[in-house]
Amino acid sequence: QVQLVESGGGLVQAGGSLRVSCAASGRTFSRYAMAWFRQAPGKEREFVAVISWSGGSTYYADSVKGRFTISRDNAKNTVYLQMNSLKPEDTAVYYCAEESLAYGLGSLRNTDYHYWGQGTQVTVSS
Repeated sequence: QVQLVESGGGLVQAGGSLRVSCAASGRTFSRYAMAWFRQAPGKEREFVAVISWSGGSTYYADSVKGRFTISRDNAKNTVYLQMNSLKPEDTAVYYCAEESLAYGLGSLRNTDYHYWGQGTQVTVSS
């Protein structure tokens, strides 16, 4: 049974920083690409960032490029999202997801992710 547990969300002022984490269990974490998605109220869930199974490849949505950094620690079965220069429009529930197939570079499509965390709220005040 795969479990993904996010932590680290909270309230931060615009321009501030926050790091969210996602601890995984249930499968061999190091075999799977991991991604972060977010969903703001009244909006569809959108892709934020992805990291390949090895950590050697990352990709970001244009809206967060240069401000957010995704990383992983395979020894700790954990993926991180460091968020800097936060903006009010970054306010959303952030979800981590584990790609369904092993050894992928990481898909941008939420349909390619079978396992999801419960989400953590990030609120950026202006």
